[in-house]
Amino acid sequence: MTTFGFLVREHLDRLLDALRTDGYRCVGPVVQDGTIQYRDLPNAQALPSGWRDSQAPGRYRLAYSDSPRQFAWANGPQALKPFLFAPRETLWRVARDALGALSFKAASPATQALAFIGVRACDLAALRLQDAHFVQGQFQDAQYSARRDGLFLVAVNCTHPAATCFCVSTGDGPEAADADCDLILDELDNGYVVHSVSERGARLAAQLGLLPVTAAQELQIDQQRQQARDAQTRTLPARDLRPLLESRLEHPRWLEVAARCLSCGNCTSVCPTCFCHSEHEQPQLDGQGSVHYREWDSCFTQGHSYIHGITVRADTRLRYRQWLTHKLAAWHDQYGRSGCVGCGRCLSWCPVGIDLTEEVAAFAQEHAP
Repeated sequence: MTTFGFLVREHLDRLLDALRTDGYRCVGPVVQDGTIQYRDLPNAQALPSGWRDSQAPGRYRLAYSDSPRQFAWANGPQALKPFLFAPRETLWRVARDALGALSFKAASPATQALAFIGVRACDLAALRLQDAHFVQGQFQDAQYSARRDGLFLVAVNCTHPAATCFCVSTGDGPEAADADCDLILDELDNGYVVHSVSERGARLAAQLGLLPVTAAQELQIDQQRQQARDAQTRTLPARDLRPLLESRLEHPRWLEVAARCLSCGNCTSVCPTCFCHSEHEQPQLDGQGSVHYREWDSCFTQGHSYIHGITVRADTRLRYRQWLTHKLAAWHDQYGRSGCVGCGRCLSWCPVGIDLTEEVAAFAQEHAP
């Protein structure tokens, strides 16, 4: 990684303009409906300047301050997932001709190359896992691949983790990994230190009129990176929890958490790595055609484990156990690592405030069965 220099805050639009000139649709964080969400970014002024988030299990709030910083928050309910793995989309269409023969046509999503501004380290790690599932296996997902191709990623190192964050313990943050993006920004009060990662990132950074980085700026960056690591108080006890969870399948804690869990699926919706979906047919009333579509599903729904008249996981205890053991244990067999990147969204957006790290700690107690 090469340090190109310092971009003063007033010149951040140069970055957006250069991306648009190269044909990218710029997407970045904006304040909407009381949360920070990824939306089309018309200019740098649309970024959440001065906004801070306060998060706890079952709680998310935004508060405004007079800080000039535009990325002094941890995360909102979204990651990159909705832009690449759409919540609902058509996979193919079928039509009947005049002779009654059926013809099938795959749906090709209309795409424009995307440039994401402000991506956090945990969400870059989640993107790696989504890539492993959708494009790096034996079969590639055409819709996901079409959106993933050409993706330009501008990461911002996290300086203000929420109380729900634990990415340090999963090994996924708060600093962005060099191999996962094109540019990395470290935000200071008066601007950004810009680091190039990829060749196209270097070419773009060369157009921004960057200033030399001072020793004082480098020292401040080191300090705020360390402060972001030290600020995290939640942890997972290990990165590979297979032995722990697989030996606790009948632990009484599963019943305790099931008594609180609503099986609402919020945790799977906001999780940046979950990819479960269901597929459906939507036939025309005249019988001349049909649309086959998929939409996000959750292991907390009854239909997710329904097979030939039987619901395999008929109660919340089994559904929560499936989610946690699959996410933290079985993913090691499938993808070589846990499916949790420590973003903490499942804590904040759980209506009853169930804390994944607290549940794992209960299983890890020395005298647990």
